[in-house]
Amino acid sequence: EVQLVESGGGLVQPGGSLRLSCAASGFTFSTYAMSWVRQAPGKGLELLSSINNGSSVTYYADSVKGRFTISRDNAKNTLYLQLSGLKTEDTAMYYCARGFGTIALRATRGQGTQVTVSS
Repeated sequence: EVQLVESGGGLVQPGGSLRLSCAASGFTFSTYAMSWVRQAPGKGLELLSSINNGSSVTYYADSVKGRFTISRDNAKNTLYLQLSGLKTEDTAMYYCARGFGTIALRATRGQGTQVTVSS
């Protein structure tokens, strides 16, 4: 059974930073591309970033490019998202999902981790 467990969210002031983690199990993590997506209140799912299985290819949405950094540790079956320069509009539930690009929007997600950016 595929399991994805996100963690690391919290309340942060504008301009602050957080590091999200996604612990994966139930599949061979090192063979799958992975992505981070988010859903803000009242809005649809938004693809933020993707990384291929070998970490050689990444994608960032324009909304987070230059502020967020995706990475992975295949030995630990863990996906990361470093968030910096946070804005109030980054407030959302953040999820990890299998797949690269928009296919991740239709993939199984974990329970998510809440990021709230507020002063």
